[in-house]
Amino acid sequence: MEDKYACLKLENQICFPLYACAKEVVRRYKPLLDKLDLTYTQYITMMVMWEHKKLNVKELGQYLYLDSGTLTPLLKTLEKKGYLSRTRSADDERNLIITITDKGMEIRDAAVEVPAKMGSCFNMEPDDAATLYKLLHKLMASF
Repeated sequence: MEDKYACLKLENQICFPLYACAKEVVRRYKPLLDKLDLTYTQYITMMVMWEHKKLNVKELGQYLYLDSGTLTPLLKTLEKKGYLSRTRSADDERNLIITITDKGMEIRDAAVEVPAKMGSCFNMEPDDAATLYKLLHKLMASF
């Protein structure tokens, strides 16, 4: 007889290993990001800003899968640190433009070491890492 509750077993959930791994990855980032005075969410925000330099809040949220309610306090903190500036669009005051500052660009030099240090934290073959990356992005595309 089939167990109708098997779907409720933790071992049968795809969400659990994703959650556990994400939590552990962020935990391993913490000491590296503490040196930069950034949280993980601030770090990924800065990664997008280093690449794009200037975005509106909606665009930034799309890159990060975050809503404006989550981004607003995060962006205020990064602005207080001097890494970003927030200005209203002259064309539409509802549109908040985020621009990276010179100080924000400067911390990129210290952050450049973070990915390599994180890569050494995991016991995974490059091919497996590439497959995992591809599968996770395929999953993200479904949201």
